[in-house]
Amino acid sequence: MQIHVVRPGDSLWSIAQAYRIPLYLLIQSNEVPNPAHLVVGQTLVIPTPGSSRPRTVADVGAYVDPRITGADSVGEVDQHGDQLTYLPIFSYAVNPDGTLTPVVDQPLINAAYRHRVAPLLTLTNFINGRFDRQLATTIFTNEALQEKVLDEVVAVMREKSYHGLNVDFEYLGAENRERYNQFLRRAAAKLKPGGFSLSTALAPKTSGSQPGILYEGHDYAAQGQIVDFIFFMTYEWGWSGGPPRAVSPINLVRQVLEYAISVVPRNKILMGIPLYGYDWTLPFVPGGRFAESISPQQAIERAARYNSYIQYDRVAQAPFFFYTDENRRNHEVWFEDARSIQAKFDLVKTLGIRGFYYWVLGKDFPQNWLLIQDNFIVRKVV
Repeated sequence: MQIHVVRPGDSLWSIAQAYRIPLYLLIQSNEVPNPAHLVVGQTLVIPTPGSSRPRTVADVGAYVDPRITGADSVGEVDQHGDQLTYLPIFSYAVNPDGTLTPVVDQPLINAAYRHRVAPLLTLTNFINGRFDRQLATTIFTNEALQEKVLDEVVAVMREKSYHGLNVDFEYLGAENRERYNQFLRRAAAKLKPGGFSLSTALAPKTSGSQPGILYEGHDYAAQGQIVDFIFFMTYEWGWSGGPPRAVSPINLVRQVLEYAISVVPRNKILMGIPLYGYDWTLPFVPGGRFAESISPQQAIERAARYNSYIQYDRVAQAPFFFYTDENRRNHEVWFEDARSIQAKFDLVKTLGIRGFYYWVLGKDFPQNWLLIQDNFIVRKVV
C-alpha cells in the first residue's frame, strides 16, 4: 500500500492511471468526499495487491462512548471490530457511595464478541462532565467503599461477560498517587481469580516527577508492575480549550513512550491515537470559543469547500490548513491523515511495544483502517 499526496493538476483519474488501479477502487478505498474536487496536500491511500510490507502482530484497542455514538455504537463495532483486540466501553462512573452509574452496554458487548473483540468495563471518576479528584479521594481513603466498588464491578463483569477491567481515574493529584496504586493492587487481587484482565489509562508524562494535577497521581513504574497493560493517552497536546497545534505530535508522543519504556515493560504499553482533529476559530483567546472536534473526513471536506491547501508539519508529523468562513472568520484546522497515522505505526514498530488504541470510535477515517491491515496482524484474545 502506498500514500499519494495530491499535487496541483492531479485528478482521481490521473492518479488511478498513474498507479494502474481502477478508479472506483481509489474512490472506494478513501471514501473521497467530493470526487470532482481534490485538495492539494490531501492524502490518498493507494491499495496495491500483494503488498510486500512485513506485518507486525499488535494489540489494537478503541474506546467507544455511547454518549457520543448513540444508536450508531453497535454499527461502529461491527464495521471495525475485525481490526480490534479490545473495546473499552466508557464508562461506569463511581459514585460517592460506592455504587456505579450504569451504561447501556449489552448490545456493544454482544457486537464485540461477534468479532472476537474483548470488551473492557471502563471504571472512572467521571461525574458531572468532568474527572473529579475529590470523588477519587473519597473512594481511595475508605477501604469499605473500595470493596463495595470492586464487588459491584466484578458482579457486572460476570453478569455481562466482560473480558476485563480498564480503570481510567484522572486528575488525582499527588496526594492520591500511592492510594491509587493500592486501589489497583486491591483490584488485581479481586480480578485474578475470575481470569479478568486489568488495565489502566494514564496521562502522557516524560518523567516521574512531572508536576500537575493530571500527572502527579499516575505512577508509571508501579502500575507497570500491577496491571496487565496500559493505555497511554498520547494525545490532546492540541485540545479544544487551548491554542491551535497538532493533537498528537509524533515528537512529543515519542518522548512519552521513551520514558514509559524506561519504567514499564514494552509488552504492557499501548500508544494512544486520536480519531479526530480540531477546528479553531482565530484569533485564539484563552477562555474563549472552544475548538470544534471534527473527523479527518470532515477536515478534508472543509478544505475542499474553502479551497484550502493542506500543509504538513514535518516535526509534529501532522496535517493542517487555514480557511476563512462565510462570516469572514479565520480558522486553523489540525487533524490526522494517512501520513500521520503511518508515522505513528512506524513508531509502534520501532519501539517494539504491545500495540496502540484509539479515542474514540465514531469519527470517520477510512484510511486509518486500511493502514492497520497493511501494517499489522491484529491479535485476538477471545
